Amino acid sequence: MRTALVIGTGLIGTSAALALAGRGVRVHLMDHDPAQARTAAARGAGTDQAPDGPVDLAIVAVPPAHVAATLAEAIRGGRARGYLDVASVKGGPRRELEALGCDLRGYLGTHPMAGRERSGPMAATADLFEGRPWVLTPTHETDTEVLNLALELVALCRAVPVVMDADAHDRAVALVSHTPQLLSSMVAARLRDADETAVRLCGQGIRDVTRIAASDPRMWLDILSANPGPVADVLAGVAADLDETVRALRALESADEDKRQGGAAGVEDVLRRGNDGRARVPGKHGAAPATYETVTVLIGDQPGELARIFSDAGRAGVNIEDVRIEHATGQQSGLIQLMVEPAAATGLAATLRDRGWAIRQ
Repeated sequence: MRTALVIGTGLIGTSAALALAGRGVRVHLMDHDPAQARTAAARGAGTDQAPDGPVDLAIVAVPPAHVAATLAEAIRGGRARGYLDVASVKGGPRRELEALGCDLRGYLGTHPMAGRERSGPMAATADLFEGRPWVLTPTHETDTEVLNLALELVALCRAVPVVMDADAHDRAVALVSHTPQLLSSMVAARLRDADETAVRLCGQGIRDVTRIAASDPRMWLDILSANPGPVADVLAGVAADLDETVRALRALESADEDKRQGGAAGVEDVLRRGNDGRARVPGKHGAAPATYETVTVLIGDQPGELARIFSDAGRAGVNIEDVRIEHATGQQSGLIQLMVEPAAATGLAATLRDRGWAIRQ
């Protein structure tokens, strides 16, 4: 791949352009808002000048509702040897393209499973896709040349290719991406009118659950509007669990011992099923989930503290598998949780204690 055209210079389009440009591909940028394309160009993502002729690959990075029309225009204009989109839904755009009478041999639907709470070209990074799954949905019609171009794009962005059927992809992202977004927003919405004394008690749990609730509502409305059926199917199952859990919690208030026991069993059931589901989430490097020990350390909110604790952990010869920071409300300190292999936990704690760190149980 020597040349590419990125149509749509938001977070995903600009990030792909940055990755390609950084690896020697000449990237041309287009957007319905020329100022946004100029911003992406100023960040080193390519040029906002139109290409002289067809490029090797056109990447359409526009909201799902506009994917088919944008692709159809590009295909009919002969802008590239191959075409793909990066929308978060795959079945609908392909069916729309078929209805528009487009030749789909040169088209491949794709979806990089990466993103951020922020949007736009200023939020883009060249490493956004590194190590992340990038779904490809070829059909028996797809030209081998286009599939190879898509695989080259994934490799240049240092992502991991995953081949799926388009409709299976849409059902999968409804479960692992679209429904979590809605549930996060629903929990965060409870905080909007909550008493200030309650909000001040927010800890790491509520921060984790509501992190993605900071996402752009307009962007998510576009995504959900393109995949409403599969998302509604997942939410229907969640709603059934909610109804059962509400009944179980009400039973725990009862004076009847049998009802209380039944309520406890109902709550325990949903918690245990949650344990089982969480255990299936892939762990580090996509491997089976691992069980780590956590070494919790009090850390001050000053420059250099994170570097110092990681350096001291390195002196102990311990690899940090994961890390989490829990901030203390109104305090210039917090707790850093260092996740390590169980056999390494005792040695790490001892080394850090010797280095002057306060270990918390």
